[in-house]
Amino acid sequence: MKLTIDHKSPVPLHIQAEELLRGIIADPQYANGKLLPNEVDLAKQLAISRTTIRQALNKLVYEGLLIRKKGIGTKVSGTSVSSKSNNWLSFSQEMKARGIPIKNFELHISWVLPDETVTNFFEISKDKKILKLERLRGKPEGPFVYFVSYFHPRVGLTGEEDFKRPLYEILEKDHLVIANLSQEEISAKAADKFIAAKLEVEQGSPILFRKRFVFDQGERPIEYNLGFYRADSFVYTVESRRE
Repeated sequence: MKLTIDHKSPVPLHIQAEELLRGIIADPQYANGKLLPNEVDLAKQLAISRTTIRQALNKLVYEGLLIRKKGIGTKVSGTSVSSKSNNWLSFSQEMKARGIPIKNFELHISWVLPDETVTNFFEISKDKKILKLERLRGKPEGPFVYFVSYFHPRVGLTGEEDFKRPLYEILEKDHLVIANLSQEEISAKAADKFIAAKLEVEQGSPILFRKRFVFDQGERPIEYNLGFYRADSFVYTVESRRE
């Protein structure tokens, strides 16, 4: 693959380098595990500094598209899906933005009496039924995440909505509820029999467990969400910036 950069273009060099690298990622030979050219060779071929090419590589490593191993090299990350905690989007919106096709394997809607944890979060009576949404989702070849969501009655969901649409699009466009703040807790745990069956892993296998607490613009709770992710198919990245 011949790589070139237009040094007369107003587009910054690191942006051009990033786009070239995205093209490499899409190349079947690299998608199948071939190591990318090293920084020195890439910089020489493109006639740019190593700092510039490293900036582009770091961006794609951060996005979860590339994996860099010291002493080995850089390669395409393969089947792992990456999610970032900043620039928060719904799962559907984020996967669409990353060009990852998502399939819904199961979708269940029910009205349930909330347990104490959900009751306390929503600050509602425990004898009032709320909407529960369960979704098994993943790539076309298999599921990698099981979501359970509970919604505050104030939101106004009826259960008749088309939940194949992005969730927060439904809330905003159909119910004028804007999801504005997400607080999350992330931990590792062993898959119980139920989750193992859903995610098609062995019981006791490690999974990523995430609790998400969602609030509207007035910082009122609107959703309590639990996510169970296959550990071998999902990477969760966090960005922190010092003020």
